Amino acid sequence: MNSMVAQVQSLPELIRESTPKLDDAIRTTLDHEICLSLKRVFITGCGDSHHAALNTELAFESLAGLPTEPMTALQFSHYGVGYLPDTGPGTNAVIGISVSGEVARTTEALNLARKAGAETLSVTATPGSRVDLAGGRTIFSTTTPFPDPPGVHTPGIRTYTANQLVLLLMAVRLGEVRGNLTSEVAKGLRKEILALADAVEETTQNCERTAREIAETWSDAGEFVFAGSGPNFGTALFSAAKVLEASGDPAIGQDLEEWAHLQFFVKAPSTPTFIINASDRDLSRAGEVVTAARKIGRRVVIIAPPGRSDLTAEAEFYLPIAEGVREAFSPVISAIPGELFSAYRAEVLDEPYFRNFGGGRSTEGGGGISRIRDSEMLEEILK
Repeated sequence: MNSMVAQVQSLPELIRESTPKLDDAIRTTLDHEICLSLKRVFITGCGDSHHAALNTELAFESLAGLPTEPMTALQFSHYGVGYLPDTGPGTNAVIGISVSGEVARTTEALNLARKAGAETLSVTATPGSRVDLAGGRTIFSTTTPFPDPPGVHTPGIRTYTANQLVLLLMAVRLGEVRGNLTSEVAKGLRKEILALADAVEETTQNCERTAREIAETWSDAGEFVFAGSGPNFGTALFSAAKVLEASGDPAIGQDLEEWAHLQFFVKAPSTPTFIINASDRDLSRAGEVVTAARKIGRRVVIIAPPGRSDLTAEAEFYLPIAEGVREAFSPVISAIPGELFSAYRAEVLDEPYFRNFGGGRSTEGGGGISRIRDSEMLEEILK
């Protein structure tokens, strides 16, 4: 059994099981005092954790009513923390995300944010980790263990989903306490988040066979591009990351508009290009990009809900996501097609995930010579 596909198939149960527990933990952790004192939110992390932050910016701004800035941990800790808005104690919240809880850059970001007078919140699956201890408050995103097959290290899918659930539920909690949402609306939003389990299940069933077909049909491809906008710019980055981790192929995640300014000029005309669309906000631009991509010879895949015939008519493949999911919650389901494609791409090419950590790579220290966990950390805030 393909272990990445198995993780995707496990997501509906994960959402059903985790959402009520996470919501209870968030209600306890985010008391009225902190919810009411905040004026701005920064969300920081590395890799998938940063992608989850990008995906949920819209939810924080539209539901919680708070200006929100997702930043990579390096950007925040080395270039941003020294310039936090001087709006008073407890008015800036910095949320640091790390599943392992041992990523040096995220630990550093939280430590420096606390020294700068910000409220710090950790989101991690690992109690007692450095990220847990660095935050003033912690929300644990721990999920039911889903062991890998012997000798296999599977790219993260369940942890990514759990982090998104945490952040979405945090946005709802903040919005409710701050009066941006009525209790009735907040209750409905929590039901929508729980119902994402059904949407994930439907999306997986609708996409699995086609994702495998794309992997088999385009086995000759040498690189891949994923393009999305708004919350699904993070989905594009995440989908490209799964291709890199699963099969080792060059893959790029790009903003939909930026594709027209940059990837439009890629030399290889047949580069497979996945266009992600989950709402009407970017529908017309997505259609224009599809037309341009096909005109210059790109192989195009559309990831979108039903009713997007203006997009799918020109595409070679269509990966349908469930209908009726609000845009702010859509990244939970729009990542499914990219996850499935990545899993089958690796299977078709018989590529080991993460290159089996060979060629100088290792899991030691969270990345061997890349020093993800033992990188030198700043002690003082830089301005």
